[in-house]
Amino acid sequence: MKVLPKSPGFDLAGKRALVTGASSGIGLACAAALAEAGAHVVCAARREGPLAEVVAAMSQAGFSAEVLVLDQTDLVRLEEVFATSFDVVVNSAGLARHNAAVETLPEDFDAVMGINLRSAYFLSSYAARALMGAGRAGSIIHISSQMGQVGGIDRAVYCASKHGLEGMVKSMAIEWGKAGIRINTVGPTFIRTPLTQVTFENPERLAWIMEKIKLPRVGEVEDIMGAVLFLASDASAMVTGTSLLVDGGWTAD
Repeated sequence: MKVLPKSPGFDLAGKRALVTGASSGIGLACAAALAEAGAHVVCAARREGPLAEVVAAMSQAGFSAEVLVLDQTDLVRLEEVFATSFDVVVNSAGLARHNAAVETLPEDFDAVMGINLRSAYFLSSYAARALMGAGRAGSIIHISSQMGQVGGIDRAVYCASKHGLEGMVKSMAIEWGKAGIRINTVGPTFIRTPLTQVTFENPERLAWIMEKIKLPRVGEVEDIMGAVLFLASDASAMVTGTSLLVDGGWTAD
């Protein structure tokens, strides 16, 4: 009798997860996806009110979740969060300040790099160190962007931060692989969220987006949930140091 292989599945029961930027948009969707798969999810963001609403909704749905008020650019506080280890860490916190490269102000550059790259670097480092200290494997996932692979109009600073993130993840994957710690990115295209609504309401920008996306629609947060769940679970046990692009074919050119 032929023995069939068994799928490792997407079950996260008994796992402990941290999701930053969890108060809205993609981060909220990531938290919901992990919780629905059985993980206990610590939902982190700067604003307590929206976070409390998210966790209340998750609890009402029968999920296990808790609130963590966190400014992840505060590295002292961030390090304290990793006094204990997490099986899954999803970093969805981010910042965009788009303008022409010749008009970029130093304070805008520093703000974008501070959250998109500096805090992401140390979040990864602290998460990995905690896992190593506990002798456990784990999965670290950063919400990057298709702009980590290509360039974009008025996006020099944002692209620099995301290209840097992609290189960082590759290097960390090399360092931490032997410890069973996987680190990857998810690269979304333009996703419909409250923060991107202004862009979608601009006819010129919307035309540019729809010209670049090969599928006949823009992205929704639900499109990111499956990618994050895959990278968080044993279904991706042999995946590290790469970017899972959810870009509708944007980067296929």
